[in-house]
Amino acid sequence: MQTVGVQGPPGLRRALGRWDLTAIGINQVIGGAIFLMPSQVAAQIGGWSPIAFVLMGLASLSVALCFAEVGSRFDSTGGPYLYTRAAFGRFVAFEVGWMQWFTRASSQASVMAGIAVALGYYWPAITAEWPRAALLTSVTAVLTWINVRGIRQSAWLVDALTIGKLLPLALFILVGLRSLNAGSLAALPPLTLEQFSTAALLMIFVYGGYDVVPIPAGEALNPRRHVPFALVATILTVMTVMTLAQMVAQSALPDLASHSTPIADAAAVLLGAGGALVVGVGSVVSMTGNNAGQILTGSRMLFALAEHRELPSFFRFIHPRYRTPAHAIVFTSVVALALALTGSFVKLAVVSALARLVTYTGVSAATLRLRSPRFADRVAAASFVAPLGPFVPVVAMLVSAAVAAGATREQLLGGAAALAAGAVLFVMASWTGEPRSANVERLRS
Repeated sequence: MQTVGVQGPPGLRRALGRWDLTAIGINQVIGGAIFLMPSQVAAQIGGWSPIAFVLMGLASLSVALCFAEVGSRFDSTGGPYLYTRAAFGRFVAFEVGWMQWFTRASSQASVMAGIAVALGYYWPAITAEWPRAALLTSVTAVLTWINVRGIRQSAWLVDALTIGKLLPLALFILVGLRSLNAGSLAALPPLTLEQFSTAALLMIFVYGGYDVVPIPAGEALNPRRHVPFALVATILTVMTVMTLAQMVAQSALPDLASHSTPIADAAAVLLGAGGALVVGVGSVVSMTGNNAGQILTGSRMLFALAEHRELPSFFRFIHPRYRTPAHAIVFTSVVALALALTGSFVKLAVVSALARLVTYTGVSAATLRLRSPRFADRVAAASFVAPLGPFVPVVAMLVSAAVAAGATREQLLGGAAALAAGAVLFVMASWTGEPRSANVERLRS
């Protein structure tokens, strides 16, 4: 006898469009670094900086195109975790998912701490112990509450904060282009390979963050089409903004390399004290938006691991009313807040280099592997294919290798320790985890 009116547990709500996903990507790449990095890059390669930003943008695009191709095969939450699981199995995928969540939580803590520093420039009292703790806790609580309330509310917040961070940068760029000093851009000093490689590695990290775009695919309206669009749009938008901002800053400040707050200082020259204030407020909005996106994407990675029975069922709980992974959201925020309040994120930052290597290389290799005919009946056909055959994935793997080549010994050891911790967690989860039904083990495409 058929049961009538019985519903299964709630699923995630699909509400994200292509521009929501694009905003998530832009929001994650343009955090606080764009307001500080122009001087650091100029210190290495001087007038070559705008050209280098374009070249590194194209290098990042090669990796993004790999994400776009494999992302067009899947419509579930998890992004890189799903792709590497399909191509290489549970263990490799778990390490990718673990490293992604680990770096999201530590990065969220880092950006959160940056908000206090940025506000402290105008309100020094906020950097004292208790006011700082109250600020960080309040910001985290509000962003967490919005994320729990629903994916639509989270998307609106990210969209608004992304626009809020781009407007001051757009004003800075438009005003700056009108008074651009072509002579300062035409001066191209002699360049050594060491200088270029150092600057290139700085910029690869600046461009990082677009890999989160496909993670909330399980909440996208048409992920197999919208994820590739959002990835490419993110890189092209960010490359344009960063290159033009570098050109304007370089033109306005002949001694750009000596400025610790280059965009704010250049805005003061071009727009006066009011312009510097606008850029300063923009940096706070930028970091707040980045934080909101970190909670959204980091929690979904935790949810994806639990959804595939790699972590306890606690993390795959979906709020019956809001249809969000509420437990994963709260847990991710609590961990990030603890790291921010204790300052532990500084030590964990060394993991980011190897985390990028693992994620970028895994997805690039998965792009080639999933093209094999023997995977035709296991994953959906790609609705987007990176051009030039194997060339783009190979270039993407070389970009990934460059990240490792430029990493310090401390970064490599820290990343290796995080991978080892992930391996231990995987073994423990395998021993104590829930049985995996055929339905769970099936690769959802």
